[in-house]
Amino acid sequence: MANHLYDALFRRHETSGRPFLILKDGEVVTQAEFTAMAARFAGALTAAGLRPGDRLALQLDKSPVMLAAIAGAIRAGVVFLPLNTAYTPTELSYFVKDAGARILLCDGRAEVQLSPIAQDCGAALSVLNADGSGSFADAASAAVSTSIAERGPDDLAALLYTSGTTGRSKGAMMSHANLLSNAEVLARHWRFTERDVLLHALPVFHTHGLFVATNVALVAGCPMIFLPKFDADEVIRRMPEATAIMGVPTFYTRLLDDPRLTRNLVANMRLFISGSAPLLAETHRQWEARTGHRILERYGMTETNMNTSNPYDGERRAGTVGRPLPGVELKICDAEGRELPQGEIGTIEVRGPNVFKGYWNMPEKTAEELRPDGFFITGDLGFVDADGYVTIVGRGKDLIISGGFNVYPKEVELALDALPGVLESAVIGVPHPDFGEGVVAVIIPGATRPDPDAIRAALSQTLARFKQPKHIVLRDALPRNTMGKVQKNVLREELKGVFAV
Repeated sequence: MANHLYDALFRRHETSGRPFLILKDGEVVTQAEFTAMAARFAGALTAAGLRPGDRLALQLDKSPVMLAAIAGAIRAGVVFLPLNTAYTPTELSYFVKDAGARILLCDGRAEVQLSPIAQDCGAALSVLNADGSGSFADAASAAVSTSIAERGPDDLAALLYTSGTTGRSKGAMMSHANLLSNAEVLARHWRFTERDVLLHALPVFHTHGLFVATNVALVAGCPMIFLPKFDADEVIRRMPEATAIMGVPTFYTRLLDDPRLTRNLVANMRLFISGSAPLLAETHRQWEARTGHRILERYGMTETNMNTSNPYDGERRAGTVGRPLPGVELKICDAEGRELPQGEIGTIEVRGPNVFKGYWNMPEKTAEELRPDGFFITGDLGFVDADGYVTIVGRGKDLIISGGFNVYPKEVELALDALPGVLESAVIGVPHPDFGEGVVAVIIPGATRPDPDAIRAALSQTLARFKQPKHIVLRDALPRNTMGKVQKNVLREELKGVFAV
């Protein structure tokens, strides 16, 4: 009896005494101990009446038991929904109800608050604390071991809900083959082996920390230093033990602020990977100057896992996300889906074994974004250069049309970020009485506070007039989601009235 994902990621580790999770306090969970824990949780799910294809929702703190509950779901053939710990009960209610989850796993601290939510959604509420206690853990201890559920490549493994910044959140349906194919390609492309040690400080309710970092480690059979969250002190303390780290740009900027980041500190490291949000070219340059390493940037999304990557060997180009991964087709298209010539900006479309099966209970939305030939319309705008490297210039929804002209925020942001006194910028379009949309720049000052008039004067030398910001705002920080992406929808809402008459 075969279980496509479980067999590849977990079954071969069931008798291994090799370390899998190295915890903050020094405790080590071996591969065999982890898979045994997963088997007990699978037994608890089966004993609770869940069958292959049923859904399990989890809103849990990052911990070995949270990861084992997911592995248990895979073993039992149960579809899992890892949910952001920042979601409110109201938000949680939508996800649990929409997915038709049979069980909602939560931390004991949230049990009283979530009990009516679960009841209203028709889900059983069960507790699994990070220390391994709780009603679900008790049920797992008492459960009889069950066989591994049969699941094929096309069977559903997970539902990952999109952020919902432009409407109702959508549940991306990820199959066993979607998850496994991408993990295997990434492990090969980034040269992971069982000799690696991955420093894991990402959340595990998201594609990056769960399907990229964790699954790559499982494919390679290498241990992870499994930290509850990113903490610069702890990352610096543990980095000499690691060979690779996967992070978001914020990880790297915070580490660059620390004088302890030196070439000696990273002497054992072979690879630094960044994703989930664009990495500034300046961060690339500073990191290479300080450490001697060039960060490898890649590009993916909830619906596709990873699509492109800069090369392991060869030029890692700042500002690009590299070339399409093996097995992934990528093209740049106009609004009607016609492929554009090399170098022209358009919508990125991708096709491959990594691309999801569609949106849960949303056939119309699926048809809008997933073409009959299998190409997924990502909504990201970009272009491909003569060497095949992909550059992303922004989201389609972030495109600014001012006076009938297209303004790509990334182009303006790059011009701003190159100016003295500008640490970072975000460019948005907001309603304008004459131009339809006016360009607004939100700037985070560097060591010296920049003068808006000097910025305007500098940009007049490098950008066409219609691209130049008509309003400049200085802020201490940009609003970001948990993965470090700038929330431009928040900025647009806050600044929508700046040109009001």
